[in-house]
Amino acid sequence: MRAKKVFIFGMDCMAPQLVFDEWRSELPNLSRLMEEGAWGEMKSTIPPITVPAWTAMMTSKDPGTLGFYGFRNRKGYGYDELYFANASYVKEKTLWQILSRNRMSSVALGVPQTYPPKPLNGTLVASFLTPSKDVQYTWPDEVKHELDRLAEGDYIIDVKDFRTEDKDGLLEQIYVMTRRRFKVVREWVKSKPWDFFIFVEMGVDRIHHGFWRYHDKGHRLYEKGHKFEFAIRDYYKVLDGEIGSVLALIPKDTQTWVVSDHGARTMHGAICVNEFFMREGLLALKAPPAGQQKLKTSDIDWSRTQCWGEGGYYSRIFMNVRGREPQGIIEPAEYEAARDRIKAKLEALGDENGRPIGTRVFKPEEVYQKVNGVPPDLIVYFGDLAWRSAGSVGTGAIHVFENDTGPDDANHAQYGMFILKGPGVAPGRREGVEIYDVAPTVLSSLGVEVPGDMIGKVVE
Repeated sequence: MRAKKVFIFGMDCMAPQLVFDEWRSELPNLSRLMEEGAWGEMKSTIPPITVPAWTAMMTSKDPGTLGFYGFRNRKGYGYDELYFANASYVKEKTLWQILSRNRMSSVALGVPQTYPPKPLNGTLVASFLTPSKDVQYTWPDEVKHELDRLAEGDYIIDVKDFRTEDKDGLLEQIYVMTRRRFKVVREWVKSKPWDFFIFVEMGVDRIHHGFWRYHDKGHRLYEKGHKFEFAIRDYYKVLDGEIGSVLALIPKDTQTWVVSDHGARTMHGAICVNEFFMREGLLALKAPPAGQQKLKTSDIDWSRTQCWGEGGYYSRIFMNVRGREPQGIIEPAEYEAARDRIKAKLEALGDENGRPIGTRVFKPEEVYQKVNGVPPDLIVYFGDLAWRSAGSVGTGAIHVFENDTGPDDANHAQYGMFILKGPGVAPGRREGVEIYDVAPTVLSSLGVEVPGDMIGKVVE
């Protein structure tokens, strides 16, 4: 059955195990949506990270087709040609662009990878990649003048720093940001014309990274009775109330989603991937580092280096190939064999005691329909995302337990979540739903033809 409107609550990083199991009885609005609709885990992109996951959801295209594989990507095969993948690099049509062509109006508020804003039939407020509120970050431009008034205070695009030891200050920032943004949502639900409305709240992601150690009893830094022990749970309860306040304003025949782009899990530590490569003889520096420092490509002795890696919630491995990189040493004919050797070494790397951790290593051409742009040679989930990647050198160890970019308690999990309620949606748990299925389902429910190149399926 068709829906007259579609509304999506995007909860960045919301964890299915918390909503569906641990705290279901304490989240009445989400629980009611589950009882009345379809719900379940939703498989994210490889890698499961905000960029490119939200754009993959809004286009039904995988990262290889989109041509970017994370926040930072290689422009070319030079050693220093990294760029941030903002909206300028999104070439595929998003849901709101397709709907604009079909004379339907949209509101897109806070969707990652929408800065700088592009024209649409409707209203757009860009997300946390916006450098400041001094630039044009809305479409149309004059909309930005509404935001502070509707928010009843400074409209916050993102918290200032979620990797901080000032937990009290971080928690306050998250709450203020969330409450002010929901005020804007409630006003725009009533006052803006829309057939499609999507709102993404980043507070969930920020509170997970900042406070997961206090919540998860399996975290090595968990302290029973800590004053922040229930910080995440209490925030989820506030979110549930805010969601309920918007649900009360949405017409009953609206198809309503709650989705997350990926999940969350405990981070056991970090693997210093470049330290590992140095010990394996795959990476050489011109001089030993004086102490822990960020790896600079200018410090690398390329004549003795086969590969290097980037840090993050997952790792991207780049190989130094003759004729491809400026000072490459791996012969093209040996590329595949060398890549397999590096992959095997990464998969065999255990924890600090040598115990297996289940690292998964992907070749881009094996997991994407296309491989556009300049992909990493390998994508690595250390410990299947139980460990993050640290790019620093001079750490003195391969395994470290303090993040090299600031305090961070959680890693991303491969599965996020979805709840879907609306006309014709049969209630119950669903299996096999992927992030790519959202866009075709939305278009189909609004009576718009689903483009043949979308890789997702309609959630029946």
